[in-house]
Formats: sequence, C-alpha cells, structure tokens
Amino acid sequence: MGKSDNIVVIRDAQVVGAALCEALAGASAETRAGLEHAVTIVESTATVTASRLRGDWVRARLADVGFSGDLTSAAAVKALRQAEPGLSLLAAVQLRNDAVDHPA
Repeated sequence: MGKSDNIVVIRDAQVVGAALCEALAGASAETRAGLEHAVTIVESTATVTASRLRGDWVRARLADVGFSGDLTSAAAVKALRQAEPGLSLLAAVQLRNDAVDHPA
C-alpha cells in the first residue's frame, strides 16, 4: 500500500445523539438524569471541528510512540510518519499543523 494524502474524519455524534434522544423519550425516572447528561456531552462534542479532531488524533498517536518534543519540529513529523507509515510527508505535515493550531 502506498503513501496517502487523504485524511478522513468520521463523525457519528449525530447518530449517537439521535439514539440517546430516542432512549430519553422513553426513559424511566432512574435513567433520565444520566441520559440527559449523555445527550449534553454528545451535543458538545458534535461541534468540535474536523481540524481539532485531527489535532487531537495526532497528539494521541505521538504520545503512543513516546514523542514528547516540540510539535512544530521536523521530529514531530518524522515521529508521526513512524507511527503511521502510510502517511505521506504532505499529509503528516498537514496533520501536525492541525495539532499545532489546536493545542490540547
């Protein structure tokens, strides 16, 4: 498999939110508060941008390989490509930039 410049962000917050709202409609008094809290969490995460999600993913992948250096460095790009060998240099730089633009 060759290197890839394609980065896809998959979001299912709307599907999860709809399922929780459906469950909430028929919820008992005992489960209502927990479901309401879950709906609030899903709604808040649904507004997170794809760029932010990619940045979070990059930081997680770098942490998985033990990288704790400067995100703006070439070493961060190298570590990301080592963590994800299918990434092209362009994709790794773009992803690293998302992590820099959206600090944790």
